[in-house]
Amino acid sequence: MSDNPPASGVRVPWEHVPAAVRQRIEDFLGSPVADAVTQTGGFSPAAAVRLVTADGTRAFVKACGPDPNPHSVEIYRNEARIASRLPASVPAPRLLTTFEHDGWVALVFEDIEGRHPVTPWEREELDRVVEAVRTMNTALTPSPVEAPAMADYYDENFHGWRRLVTEDTTGLDPWALRWLERLAALEAGWAEATKGDTLLQSDLRADNILLAGERVYFVDWPHACVGAAWFDLLAMLPSVRMQGGPPPQDLLPDPSHDITVGLVALAGYFVRQGRLPDPPGLPTLRAFQRAQGAVAIEWLKHRTGWQ
Repeated sequence: MSDNPPASGVRVPWEHVPAAVRQRIEDFLGSPVADAVTQTGGFSPAAAVRLVTADGTRAFVKACGPDPNPHSVEIYRNEARIASRLPASVPAPRLLTTFEHDGWVALVFEDIEGRHPVTPWEREELDRVVEAVRTMNTALTPSPVEAPAMADYYDENFHGWRRLVTEDTTGLDPWALRWLERLAALEAGWAEATKGDTLLQSDLRADNILLAGERVYFVDWPHACVGAAWFDLLAMLPSVRMQGGPPPQDLLPDPSHDITVGLVALAGYFVRQGRLPDPPGLPTLRAFQRAQGAVAIEWLKHRTGWQ
């Protein structure tokens, strides 16, 4: 599993963030930046920097401009809206301030003294994270903040198999090709299957998780939505497996039909997205999606028993 693509994109160095944006951040922090260390995890073509100012103040800053991927700006706006509403009980960094300037969106968070889980995954850390996910999902049921329903937020995404029915399927996994019509039919029920009242991060991977002492923090909430409590763990497990973890069925053995339908939708998303060209500024995203899609298909083979 060591040959899997990294969950990282092309980050913007701190010094390439527009001077006016950097100045506003320094003004907020109350002291000039003395040290800036870029964080490489994540796909966004933006700045993600741990800052230390001259007076010792620490902060984590994310800043994104309209180039090369204007869609990323809207993602950062979403994150600002959600992060500003998360209650203090959520194990996530607190948003200190956010602003927009000349097409750039900046978010200033508290800096968490932590690290990402080790990959390939170590079982002790994985068990801690899985337990923390479940604890968080319980605490966020019902959702304490207003956020879009999964059925609305992912409506355009979870049509992968149904779109592939009418598209060129050259190179598609033979098992998926054999069962394509049946996968498409199951996928059509994903919105009903994933209904729920839990606030979900919905995009969990090792690069969105920080371990700090005994605490587990979940970062990057732009895709937060409300749905079934099991979806966060379901969405995380394909990346866990591709990064050296155990088979997904070992961590989520629940045979629920709804979970199978949710997995069908997730697998269809990864598989179809992985067949598309790389988006501007995100050169590793499609490879990462393809790798997760391959794991999701293997998981579906196990869950469905289809030969």
